[in-house]
Amino acid sequence: MDKHPASRMDARIDPITLEVIQNALSSIADELALVIMRSAYSNIVRDSMDYSTAVCDSSGRIIAQGLTTPVHLGSFPEAMRSLIRQYGGDMVQGDIFIFNDPYGSGGMHLPDFYIIKPVFMDGAIEGYVATLAHQADVGGIAPGGMAVYATEVYQEGLRIPALKLYEAGKPNQAILRLIEKNSRQPTEVLGDIRAQLAACGNGERGLMSLIARYGAEHFRLYTEELHNYAERLIRAEISALPDGTYHYEDFFDGLGTEPEPIRFKVALTIAGDQIDIDWTGTSRQVKAAINGPMPTTYAMAYLAVRCAIGAAIPSCEGYMRAISVSAPKGSIVNPEEPAACGARGVICFRMFDTILGAFSQILPHRIPAANEGGSSAPHISGRRRHNNKPFLVSGGLMGCWGGSMSRDGQEGISNPAANLGNTPIELLESRHPVEVTRYAFVQNSGGPGRHRGGVALMRGYRLLEDEAELIMRSDRRDILPYGLSGGMPGTPSWNVINPGPGQTLLPVCPMKSTPLVKGDEFLHIQAGAGGFGDPMERSADKVLDDVRNELITIDYAADVYGVLIEAGEVNYPATELQRHALAASKSYKTAYLTHFYQSVGIPPIS
Repeated sequence: MDKHPASRMDARIDPITLEVIQNALSSIADELALVIMRSAYSNIVRDSMDYSTAVCDSSGRIIAQGLTTPVHLGSFPEAMRSLIRQYGGDMVQGDIFIFNDPYGSGGMHLPDFYIIKPVFMDGAIEGYVATLAHQADVGGIAPGGMAVYATEVYQEGLRIPALKLYEAGKPNQAILRLIEKNSRQPTEVLGDIRAQLAACGNGERGLMSLIARYGAEHFRLYTEELHNYAERLIRAEISALPDGTYHYEDFFDGLGTEPEPIRFKVALTIAGDQIDIDWTGTSRQVKAAINGPMPTTYAMAYLAVRCAIGAAIPSCEGYMRAISVSAPKGSIVNPEEPAACGARGVICFRMFDTILGAFSQILPHRIPAANEGGSSAPHISGRRRHNNKPFLVSGGLMGCWGGSMSRDGQEGISNPAANLGNTPIELLESRHPVEVTRYAFVQNSGGPGRHRGGVALMRGYRLLEDEAELIMRSDRRDILPYGLSGGMPGTPSWNVINPGPGQTLLPVCPMKSTPLVKGDEFLHIQAGAGGFGDPMERSADKVLDDVRNELITIDYAADVYGVLIEAGEVNYPATELQRHALAASKSYKTAYLTHFYQSVGIPPIS
């Protein structure tokens, strides 16, 4: 007898038609995303691409998701369940819903606005098109809604329960006026809302056309099979893994000037074709805005499992049946109301790293060392003196990946848990009173290994307006991105005001805003990713390539990898002797950090 009712394909299903419908749904979800990208106003949506799209079946279950932000991967299911609980019997054609509340409406944090439209055929709901976009500003005590120092959600901005933004096709102007009055960036926010609405309209037409082609009853049959198909695929992959419980823990550096590490502890249990992810032992929620509501915790679990398994599985809700997630109530990964959560993105990456750390015990050939620790999020805001209009420089900074068994870590690329983009310099400088002073790789950064970690990025901003304030969210200074299989941890992140003599070093997450005046420069140095494998086994030719590409110096090559370079070439006999000496002394384990600090001009951590 089959263990799961979805273990066999329904005899009424034609596999080719199933594939056609699956691809058509994916195209609709991607088209939703493209409409938003092409019509959004804010740089955080249009350029950084901090948004997501989905298509859902008549029950509100995801049947396709656009190629956008993985952090949102598991958020739509809870949002849809919440919406249907509240309005399941009160939806009519032309209704469009808006909400962002993390406590009661399935939200993740207040900047993320869900806009969802039910799709009707012959008077019945046959599906939903859903969008989620990170709004530039939703009010609260800090511009951009990313105040790490907020202690409760009421300080973070406008809190919207599930409401009808459109009712039977008629817009609710009161909601739009309320949003406009509560934002420092009303033009951008209302523009991005219109982009989400346009996407929903476009997606509705595409989904209606697809349903009409196959008929509503036939379409429901095939979407149900899509869920079952995804479940079969993932259960087959899980079944190939060894049963057992695998533990791992990682840490967030902490908050303010005297940070205390925050623990993320996971127990990953594989039993047959089921995975359980349990966060018991993780730190309690904190009086700061880095708490992650359960939709965030679900999202990172689903993402980490899919990345670890690496199989092509449809992005529909069926695969989630094979993954259970639990977290203690009141923990930082399942906070109780009214815990602040505006800057919760930083712990998304730590959850992702922790789960992959557990998977590294099962799949060492597949799991890379830790990435840079996630996107850093500087916000520089103020008002222009000549017209009193607000400005906000925002958007996360990406990143680099850890080394793996087969290759070096990549650099200049988004963390796999984000899939975001760095805002181009030209757009920042043309729209905001800042000058980008530097945007480059950090020499001698990243963790050494047989395959090194990706090198860090740095970006500097000089203020051209009279005054502004800086809000910063980052991590990975004291507790570095981990290495694997003998690889070294990555290099630390830094936040620097006016780099050089007399520079000021800020905490990873300052618990207050930092004032800036005209001419001040803020420099963020990202963490470099972890290395994989013994550094003494790294190809000398690859070390030479890194020197030629100015990613490392000749002294670093000698002190860290034992590779001696003379007249632009490797001295192989001398290199062999040097590597024997380094392997015996283990001095390379500290030398790489010494070289990093010399490169960036920052005193080593005591």
